[in-house]
Amino acid sequence: MEGSPSRTALMAAVVRARHAMVEPPPWVLEDPIALDFVGPEWRDMAAYSDAHFSPELGRQMRAGIALRSRYAEDRLEQGRFDQYVLLGAGLDSFVWRRPDLLGPLRVVEVDHPASQAWKRGRMAELGLVASGHQVFAPVDFEVESLDHGLDAVGFDRSVPTCFSWLGVVPYLTLEAVESTLRSVARCAPGSEVVMEYGLADPYLDDVGREFAAGFQKMATRVGEPLQGSWSPGDAEAVVVRCGLEVADHPDGDELVARYFADRTDGLRPWSPSRLLAATVPARP
Repeated sequence: MEGSPSRTALMAAVVRARHAMVEPPPWVLEDPIALDFVGPEWRDMAAYSDAHFSPELGRQMRAGIALRSRYAEDRLEQGRFDQYVLLGAGLDSFVWRRPDLLGPLRVVEVDHPASQAWKRGRMAELGLVASGHQVFAPVDFEVESLDHGLDAVGFDRSVPTCFSWLGVVPYLTLEAVESTLRSVARCAPGSEVVMEYGLADPYLDDVGREFAAGFQKMATRVGEPLQGSWSPGDAEAVVVRCGLEVADHPDGDELVARYFADRTDGLRPWSPSRLLAATVPARP
C-alpha cells in the first residue's frame, strides 16, 4: 500500500476512540471508526500509552483529544459555512460520523501526501466509500503552500469556509504556521479557523508537564519532533498578525464548564494544548 502514515496521527486516533471505551458516559465525542482505520495495532498503541503515562494523564489525554474534534465540529455547526477544510486531517472520520452536518457542505481533507495515501488505502480496504462531498488535497505544510494544494482541488475562496487545524501546529515552524493562517485570511469574510497549539511550560499543570516530558522524546523517536509552544498571548498575536480576529479562546476551566459540567468524576481535558477560533473580518 502506497505511503506511510504519521505515527502520531495513528496514536491520536486510538486515544480519541478510547474516550468512549474507557470513560463512562456522557462522552464529548464518539468515534467508532478510528480503531478500524488503525487496525489491530491499536491494542499495542493503547498498551504503550497505558504503560508510559499515569492513569490521570491517560484520562485527560482521552478527554482532550476527543474534545478538540467536538469543539471544531461545534464551531462548524454554529456557523454558516459552505466548505469544511480539515488541515492535517489524519484519521478524522467526520464524513462518516456526522452525516447530519454534511448537507451541501463540501469537505476538503488536507494532509501530508504519505499519510493521505495510507488513509485512502485503508478506506478502500474497509469499504468506506468516499462521500460525494469529500475531496483530498495532499499538502506538505513545510514545503508547499496551502493555497497551491487547495487550488488543485477547486477550492472556492469566495464562500464562507470553516478550517479545522488540530494536532498539527506544534509540529510546524512558525513560518509554516503563519503561511497557513495568511491563506485562511484570504478567504471570504466570516470564514473561520479552529486551531490547536502547544501551550508553553509556565501555563501547564503537573499532569501537562508529565505529558510534555515523555511525548517530546517519543515524537522525536518516530521522526515527528515538536517545534515549539506558545503562551496564549503569543498565539493571539500570531493570529492577529496574519489578518484574523480572535473569536473564542477558552482555557481549561471554560472547557470544563462547557463540556464536562454534568460529570461527577472530575474528568477534564489535558493542559499541554489550547484551542483558539479565529475569523476572517469584514473587509472595508
